[in-house]
Amino acid sequence: MRPDPSLQVHAVAIDAALTAAYPDATCELSHRSPYELLVATILSAQCTDVRVNLVTPALFARFPDAPALAGADPTELEELVKSTGFFRNKAKSLLGMARAVVERHGGQIPADMAALTALPGVGRKTANVVLGTAFGLATGVVVDTHVARLSARLGLTRHDDPEKIERDLMALVPETSWVALSHRLILHGRRVCAARKPACDRCPLAPLCPRVGVA
Repeated sequence: MRPDPSLQVHAVAIDAALTAAYPDATCELSHRSPYELLVATILSAQCTDVRVNLVTPALFARFPDAPALAGADPTELEELVKSTGFFRNKAKSLLGMARAVVERHGGQIPADMAALTALPGVGRKTANVVLGTAFGLATGVVVDTHVARLSARLGLTRHDDPEKIERDLMALVPETSWVALSHRLILHGRRVCAARKPACDRCPLAPLCPRVGVA
């Protein structure tokens, strides 16, 4: 189904306003390679980027690539990632991911959606982060809690399922905007459009925002 032309105009205007407000927005997870970004993104589930960035230097010093991580002792790995929360599940996902990367891809992170999402602990959102930021491939829009919340408030979607939200956004803005749009929405959600008390009085999107669900 083709999107409503008026909604598409609305979406493009929001994208332009976000670009003007946050021209340099990028992924805030510290990384130097696709491997490091993939690990950091797995750790970021239900955890702040700030906390992840405090944990990963020691983790990457100990396990600098997928082959090294694949041979990690689970107890040591759990201790290294403990402060990110859900550390046992995250350590299990990291080990499974690294072993699969070694076995299936020669130790290199694949630049392919199907291959990434076939790895343990890697869903579409995580794959989109890695493909968009590490490889510069616009395969979709990263939909985290900020993007989901803002997409609804801005009237860009009526869905709450991340994959449906992603499809709506992909239909509304050009492919060239997909990667940056998520970075900008996330930054706007952190700085201005908070979940409980959005700062509508200082919002650069205020003239465009229908404030869906905002009292």
